[in-house]
Amino acid sequence: MSVKTAGYLILYGAFLIVCGALGYWSNPEKAKTALMSGGTFGALSILWGVLGARGLCWSLVAAKVTTGLLTLVFAWRASVGWKAVLDGNSDKLFTASLITAMLVGSVVMLVLLQIGRETPADKPLGDPPA
Repeated sequence: MSVKTAGYLILYGAFLIVCGALGYWSNPEKAKTALMSGGTFGALSILWGVLGARGLCWSLVAAKVTTGLLTLVFAWRASVGWKAVLDGNSDKLFTASLITAMLVGSVVMLVLLQIGRETPADKPLGDPPA
């Protein structure tokens, strides 16, 4: 993973944490899972980014799997949220919008993970040439 892609992954993790906190603050009684999942998967994404920046190759696979699974979950949750909004439940508008933003962020991150190729300048010292 390139250092630039690792940086994007760290920013993505921070984005997930912020979205989880926003989801919780929008409805503290019912949205405790938003805080826990945003924090957990945000922290994992930050960890994959740090490990990727240090040159651990398996962190790219871990990041792709994690982000791919999150993309599927966010697509499912966004569709449920928007269906509720369309059925007249306007209380779900903020939640549906937030989950959609997380879906878009996840899709962008998947694209960045796919195209983020490592260049020779990104390799840590001491690694043999590929």
